[in-house]
Amino acid sequence: MFPSQLGGAFGLPVLARRHALTLFTLLVMLLGASGEALAHAVAEGDKGYIQEIYGVHLISFIYLGAKHMVTGYDHILFLLGVIFFLYRMQHIAIYVSLFAIGHSTTMLLGVYFNIGINSYLIDAIIGLSVVYKALDNIGAYQRWFGFQPNTKVATLVFGLFHGFGLSSKIIEYDISSDGLVPNLLAFNVGVEIGQLLALSAILIVMGFWRSTNGFLRHAYTANVAMMCAGFMLVGYQLTGYFIA
Repeated sequence: MFPSQLGGAFGLPVLARRHALTLFTLLVMLLGASGEALAHAVAEGDKGYIQEIYGVHLISFIYLGAKHMVTGYDHILFLLGVIFFLYRMQHIAIYVSLFAIGHSTTMLLGVYFNIGINSYLIDAIIGLSVVYKALDNIGAYQRWFGFQPNTKVATLVFGLFHGFGLSSKIIEYDISSDGLVPNLLAFNVGVEIGQLLALSAILIVMGFWRSTNGFLRHAYTANVAMMCAGFMLVGYQLTGYFIA
């Protein structure tokens, strides 16, 4: 939830606006640099590898899972939103675990039972998860509707959608049924390793930022920029859905 100290942030100073513009520009560059990554896609080389191999390949799938997480901008943006105002490690562990449970459950079950969802639509929902969390961080729901949604439930639910985003892509690549279960479990282990690596990097950066006097001044604009990035993800995916 957005701290009460930031209630005066609506009148953004010039420096804060500049920081927001810089952050937003960087987000635009990241999102535009790899359109495939936005849709939970697997790189072409990895796609060919997945389609060609048979049997159990634990190390390879751990690597692929970790690679997916650390290059998945939507995952990273959502994680950033989730931990933005979490200061205690036990709270971070709870929320990240809820996200991991949701993500792992639908990814594994979706592939195993061949439950496919249109990748553009599911990724648009994932973009909305970023928007949702950014709005939550700036206290929008309390101001607009007079209540605070359960953030733990929301994190778990959006984790389920993130997992379906990945499972939908894996299904498209027709992974071999030979060694499917151990390979999927290995992939999920890789995803969690990648999540820990991404989370560690985020926490290091956030730790330095929080130690500065500018954190509370610029937190509002950072979340607005994150919300804009989420809307970009939604627009990108819906455009793909209607023109595909």
